[in-house]
Amino acid sequence: MRVMLAEDSTLLREGLMRLLAEEGHEVAAAVGDGDALVAAVAAAPPDVVVVDVRMPPTHTDEGLRAALEIRRRWPGVGVLVLSQYVEKRYATELITADTTGVGYLLKDRVAQVDEFLDALERVGGGGAAFDPEVVRQLLVRSVHVDPLSRLSPRERDVLDLMAQGHINASVAAHLHISQSAVEKHVNAIFDKLDLADAVGRSRRVLAVLRYLGS
Repeated sequence: MRVMLAEDSTLLREGLMRLLAEEGHEVAAAVGDGDALVAAVAAAPPDVVVVDVRMPPTHTDEGLRAALEIRRRWPGVGVLVLSQYVEKRYATELITADTTGVGYLLKDRVAQVDEFLDALERVGGGGAAFDPEVVRQLLVRSVHVDPLSRLSPRERDVLDLMAQGHINASVAAHLHISQSAVEKHVNAIFDKLDLADAVGRSRRVLAVLRYLGS
């Protein structure tokens, strides 16, 4: 894949460049701020961009704003966001915009090379990849208002993996159950959340968004 990086930490940026090159990916650009990333994408859109949330000059949301602009202008480019902490507002904005070709990982996950590369491949292929800790913090709610309270523990496990971008076969592998069992759990989740099947709607995405908006 052709990958572009936006990370203001020279050490992490150089490390990612070396890792991606060793894995056979082409690093088309490696920059230190959001504006430079948008300019690089405009010149020659890659398959996927990897971007830090907080970058110069204010170190607040420059990377996130660049990611959202790229998704708006070049919807075919996958976006994998890295963050030091769970930025709930930013993560929610990414998820609610569209889950096609998008991911959100904590930077600690980069050290787990296989998981980082798997997330990159999924996002570059048009899938989704969300850090389990990000999903956990976004879905946690008070028991008095938490829609998850209607789900069984196994259904919660299935939903967590769905929210990370796993397809049914991958969910089955992670939970060591059959794919048909996963399908039954997914349908149960839809039923308990009153998500009726309708043309033009993805119940899989709505199942996650229902919790984020509750």
